[in-house]
Amino acid sequence: MSLENPRALLSSLFDAALAAADPLRCVPPMLPQTPGRRTVLIGAGKASALMAQAIEKAWPHPLEGLVVTRYGHAVPCDRVEIVEASHPVPDAAGEAAAQRILDLAQELGPEDLLICAISGGGSALLSLPGDGLTLADKQAVNKALLRSGAAIGEMNCVRKHLSAIKGGRLAAAAYPARVHTILISDVPGDDPAVIASGPTVPDDTTLAQAREILERRKIDVPDAVRARLNQPDAETPGSGDPVFNNTTTVMAARPLASLQAAADIARQAGVTPLILGDALEGESREVATVMAGIARSIRDHGLPVPAPAVLLSGGETTVTIKGDGIGGPNAEFTLALAVALKGMAGVYGLACDTDGVDGAAEVAGAIIDPDTLARAEAAGLNARAALENNDAHSFFEALGDQIKPGPTLTNVNDFRAILIV
Repeated sequence: MSLENPRALLSSLFDAALAAADPLRCVPPMLPQTPGRRTVLIGAGKASALMAQAIEKAWPHPLEGLVVTRYGHAVPCDRVEIVEASHPVPDAAGEAAAQRILDLAQELGPEDLLICAISGGGSALLSLPGDGLTLADKQAVNKALLRSGAAIGEMNCVRKHLSAIKGGRLAAAAYPARVHTILISDVPGDDPAVIASGPTVPDDTTLAQAREILERRKIDVPDAVRARLNQPDAETPGSGDPVFNNTTTVMAARPLASLQAAADIARQAGVTPLILGDALEGESREVATVMAGIARSIRDHGLPVPAPAVLLSGGETTVTIKGDGIGGPNAEFTLALAVALKGMAGVYGLACDTDGVDGAAEVAGAIIDPDTLARAEAAGLNARAALENNDAHSFFEALGDQIKPGPTLTNVNDFRAILIV
């Protein structure tokens, strides 16, 4: 790939990021060396079905189990059952699958092995309400958190304390069996306790923190949720709890590795990569404005690196929804970037969610070039109005600039690349 086609180069960087996080490549080396008397594989997340397939192919011993993934993300498996459920808002299918997974864990004894294939999206898919709660209670809180612009860590803190399976409770159910968790990280910082709300690792967040998040975000919760968050026995097992004495956790894929893979492709094309970080958070449009400023500095002053260069970043930006349009964090970032760049010559950008789903839309993200605003104006589109209405997906759909890879069957969070030539 060369600089003669900047849009194709950006697409190749995204492809490299996805390849680095392909479960068929990165999961088998993470398997434990020895089986249990009985080996059970459970999983949850957007990548979990392909993780299960990868484990099946590499595991020569008897294996059984159940994995829950997002609708449309299933792949064929021979020894493990694959169930589909709703994401990002939980549904009854996810609740039923979570109960079956918890039941499987509770059946195991000290000579058995539980392999857990966990990836982003697992929190919504493993939706098993705690005592006194209904699925409707959890759905209401989840929808409100999404609309509030809450960071993923905040959402998971609340989810854990409303759940019968998250926040280490799955490991507690399996104790004293051996528990080996294989993770694909989709969270800033790669904290195992945050990925899918950490069902098999200690949780050091607290009920008090969950209450504070809901208060700060001004979320009015059902009475049953308020009661649950005030019950001391709803606290999650934390560091030092003996239920984690026989657990191991390994990371098969993480956002930084995908950014580094994209950087390698950029170097091969004669472009200097600058990785800004794998854990960027904040409002999508604000992050875009900052990055537009860095791109302008590279183009005008050759700082912090000379052109041709590409700014690479990961993490998870958020959108506080104020309009009624259709748009996810990556599409909103890309639209805000176009508005901030004002048609700047020689600057191209791409932002995509690596799971292929930006927000609730079946679109990964979008791509822009120096002509984006001019083409939009010619088509009767108002970029600023679309941004204010949180309607980035509609904007890019009209321009034909959406990126639609379909379900990628992996998930290492957002991928952003800004190319300055």
